Amino acid sequence: MDAGDEQHWRATTAPITANNEVSLRGLPERLVAEVLYGLQARLQAGFHTSQTLLRHLLNRARELELSTLTAVKPEEFARGCRGFYDNLITFIHRVGKTPENERAKDVWDGAVFGHAGRLHFTDIHQPWLREAVKELAFTTLPQRRGRAMATVQDIVRAFAMLSESLRLQREDRGEDLRALGRHDITAFLNRLAYLHGTEALSTHKWVVTCRCLRGNLAQMRSLGLTRSGRPLYGLPEDFALLADDIPDELEESEAGKDLPLEVMRQLCEHLPRLADLSRNGPEHQAATELLIDTGRRPQEMCRLPLECLVQDSDGQHELIYNNDKANRKGRRLPISQSTAGVITRQQERVRAAFPHTPAAELVLLPTCLANSHGRKTIGSGWLSQCHREWVGTLPELLASTRVEVDGQLVTRNLPFDKSKIFLYAYRHAYCQRHADAAVPPDVLRDLMDHRRLETTQAYYRVTSQHRREAVDRVTTMQFDRHGNRIWRQAQILLDAEYARRAIGEVQVPYGLCTEPSNVAAGGHDCPVRFRCVGCGHFRTDVSYLPDLEAYLADLLRNRERLAAFTSADDWAKTETMPSDEEITRVRRLVQRVRADLDGLTDEDRAQIREAIAVVRRSRTVALGMPRIRQPLPDVRPDRTL
Repeated sequence: MDAGDEQHWRATTAPITANNEVSLRGLPERLVAEVLYGLQARLQAGFHTSQTLLRHLLNRARELELSTLTAVKPEEFARGCRGFYDNLITFIHRVGKTPENERAKDVWDGAVFGHAGRLHFTDIHQPWLREAVKELAFTTLPQRRGRAMATVQDIVRAFAMLSESLRLQREDRGEDLRALGRHDITAFLNRLAYLHGTEALSTHKWVVTCRCLRGNLAQMRSLGLTRSGRPLYGLPEDFALLADDIPDELEESEAGKDLPLEVMRQLCEHLPRLADLSRNGPEHQAATELLIDTGRRPQEMCRLPLECLVQDSDGQHELIYNNDKANRKGRRLPISQSTAGVITRQQERVRAAFPHTPAAELVLLPTCLANSHGRKTIGSGWLSQCHREWVGTLPELLASTRVEVDGQLVTRNLPFDKSKIFLYAYRHAYCQRHADAAVPPDVLRDLMDHRRLETTQAYYRVTSQHRREAVDRVTTMQFDRHGNRIWRQAQILLDAEYARRAIGEVQVPYGLCTEPSNVAAGGHDCPVRFRCVGCGHFRTDVSYLPDLEAYLADLLRNRERLAAFTSADDWAKTETMPSDEEITRVRRLVQRVRADLDGLTDEDRAQIREAIAVVRRSRTVALGMPRIRQPLPDVRPDRTL
């Protein structure tokens, strides 16, 4: 072997493994520096590097006679080494990067801007528009919190749709911005309408795209991008979207994202299956259970520190979290003892897994990837993906649905669309549960941690159809003052009931009054002084059962108290004493309603209770009488803590 062959053999042949060492001898200095820097960066990021992976990578680099790791494609390495190689290259490419030099590229590394992910501008075809969107993104990123890269990427996608329209519908492919005008905006809007008509674009996406472009085109002008020397110099003023260009969104775009109570209970029954899907299964189960119980955003839940549970002065538990979306730190949310138990058990698991890390540095939901010290949390994207896989493995989830059979509306348990079950839907369901329990709007706003009441109201609006269905259900169980069931032809009853709720009745403490003068006076002109159970104009239904029970208890309590009271004249006690006939009438009415309710099937009883919650939600009786708030529904009746 001559000297040249020997030198080539030394440079390309793998060294002999000894003493568990990985040899860097014979490798170019640049490649050695890249490997050492990459290993150091991986160590700081919490990744573990095995000797086997590193040895395979270096041996392959010797075979290919590489002078730098960046001079080869990942396909040149064995499949098991590609992930390791990609990770090293990611850290190496970040050396020397700054936001100023990154902004010139068509794909941005979010880590340079302090965010996770990448921004892709490659789908914007016109150079002037691409540069303008880059300027907008560069200005917008520091103003964003939470999922900043995803939010800005949505803006980029909206401009990519505008770019595609210009490319397809103009002879110059949209390259000359001075030739643009209102007609190009009109062509773009027509294209969106066409895509919507072919179901390639949803109504929500159509609206969001138009809103995004209108606002951000105006923002570009305010940033001075139309000045001389800037990307949009010469762009005509009429190249802009108007308020009338934005289509009307579906009225209930937000309301309706909540999940029916029966679906929530079925999901909770299957929560233990979530723990078996991945190595982070217990964390995913705990996170999902806490999302259901607390209604927080997924990002807020994933970033909880270990010490996130405190007790107030009354000994009640509170969750401490950060509202990153609104940049509000240290928010407090009252939680139940059962929810506090979920957190406590998760804290015990984390402390057992990372006993040597101080509690102040630990997170409540640690990831199992590159996290030897327990300081890194699971990602909301990973949690969402695992959640989708879990929902896909579940059996059919049934929800009560009103359908028409032989011309009549009936309730059937039909399969629920699983695509509507996503992490953020739990936030809507949390809000809806509290709204159903008649929690005041201002209190609900604080629970949701919104600044504006209008934002909270969008989470629990009740459509007229939803209310009508609830009225339909409870009016099938109506009673007169004697406790007799009111039997009429069903459809006539329901139509009359719906109209009467608008103009022909007034709510009284324990039911409804149809006496004309009292209705005209808004319930303040009762001839019998609210002795409703003795009036022929009174009727009630199953939704008033809690009020009737409270009234009966109040009558019995007052009778005993007055009987023991000796400091009043007989006539005063006689006038004030509840009559035996009234007590008997109310007791019979309560028993009759209970009996009819107990006689229903479990399915019908659950549907009636859900309808009661909807009907009671907005019920007000301004007579100075006590009100009974609907109890908060429990989606986890199996829990005892």
